[in-house]
Amino acid sequence: MGCGQIWRNLAVDIWFRINIMTNDSDDKIAGLDLNIAADEFESSPESQSDSVNDGSFLEKVTIIPLAKDIEEDALEVLRDVLNYNQHDATKTVRKMMKSNYIGLAAIADIDGKHHVVGIIGAMPLYGMTGWELHPLAVLSKYQRCGIGSLLVGTLEKEVAKRGGITIFLGSDDEHGTTSLYGVDLYDDTFNKIENIRNIGDHPYTFYEKMGYKIVGVFPDANGIGKPDIWMAKRI
Repeated sequence: MGCGQIWRNLAVDIWFRINIMTNDSDDKIAGLDLNIAADEFESSPESQSDSVNDGSFLEKVTIIPLAKDIEEDALEVLRDVLNYNQHDATKTVRKMMKSNYIGLAAIADIDGKHHVVGIIGAMPLYGMTGWELHPLAVLSKYQRCGIGSLLVGTLEKEVAKRGGITIFLGSDDEHGTTSLYGVDLYDDTFNKIENIRNIGDHPYTFYEKMGYKIVGVFPDANGIGKPDIWMAKRI
């Protein structure tokens, strides 16, 4: 059975693990929607790893608030997926656990132990109406099986409950994975954006499937010809 079929048949229980929450208000995320139907999330049509394709893995995936006792696992996700160094990973995860941020983790029961297989965060930058999604990371072994979609969908619901209207994000192209790499984006900017092509598995197409639109670019943000692609969604 493929991951897409599993998501259609499975209702994923979104729950608080009370035992991981501390009394520090900065570690709490209030009001998380505890029940989200899995058929709200669309998995990638691309092939999935056999190791997560038999159904038993996905049946044990849950989303919980990020908290101190899974901090080290969350750090490992950022180091592995986004190549963060220890300092930057620690700084990011600890921000995600503050009360004015949203930090969520996808937990999987693997061989009788709970493991963090993905994380997502967001912070308000325009009052409480405009939120930046950052970061989103799923361990490579468990990608393309709906976990990223589940994380994004859960985050959107929590942002909306806090008064959010728009979620935006930046998605860099530092390695030539889109047609916007290596070109002068100060010239004929919007035509180049309109005709963007994914030539190296850039994540912008994942976000498009989740309803996000490219709303602009920062030319040369990461060096000459290495733009930051900005996307947004009204929720």
